[in-house]
Amino acid sequence: MTALVCVPFAGAGPSFFHPWRALAGGRWRVVPVELPGREKRILETPHRNVVEAAVSSVDDVVADLGEKERVVLFGHSLGAVLAYELAHLLSARDVLVERLVVSGSPGPWTQRERRATGLPEQEFLARVEEFAGFRHEALDHPEMRELILPVLRADCEMHENYVPSSDEPLAVPICSVRGGSDGLVTAEQAREWRKATTGEFSYAELPGDHMYLVDGAREVLDLIEVAFVRGRQRPLPPDERKRIHGRVQTEPG
Repeated sequence: MTALVCVPFAGAGPSFFHPWRALAGGRWRVVPVELPGREKRILETPHRNVVEAAVSSVDDVVADLGEKERVVLFGHSLGAVLAYELAHLLSARDVLVERLVVSGSPGPWTQRERRATGLPEQEFLARVEEFAGFRHEALDHPEMRELILPVLRADCEMHENYVPSSDEPLAVPICSVRGGSDGLVTAEQAREWRKATTGEFSYAELPGDHMYLVDGAREVLDLIEVAFVRGRQRPLPPDERKRIHGRVQTEPG
């Protein structure tokens, strides 16, 4: 079975992807990446540099993989650029990365114009809410906010200051996904990922805003299946093909 390695977005932890295991069924083995500063690793210092976070995580990712297990990488927003760095590192270790699925992210060489890093607490939280399109209820509770805020600040800092470790494109096929009403990442920016691969590039939109995947896990997994199946040229069951037909568009490099 292929491993679907899922990299969390800013402020999130591996538990976000736990419901995906049941939804994935027999298609993949869902493997969430565990970053320091959250959940089981809450006492550890969070990373403030994407490349360092990827280098620090790659051994754990490899250890979670079965012998010669194939990999599909998925990451949303901050997770997209972390997944991109992991794709470089895993490929260098001869791990077979079959596809990189990046979500809610401009190309890796484009930095966000509006930033949250360095803002006072209330302005920072307001800016994060603006980016996400909603306010997490935990941030309204002082004790929870005290736990969440340091990792959220660190995540925003490493995302907004991200510089790719290499100008060399991947040989791995890339699928870029975006919420159709995302006000943070434009369709043009999401298509910038075509320059990050010498392999096949595809682009897709799903209903929703920047955080469309919060309520759209099934649709995300179905879309990943379309991209994966196209790469392997295996037929989808008729009901699945009908439900997601046309959402993934292969584009020239």
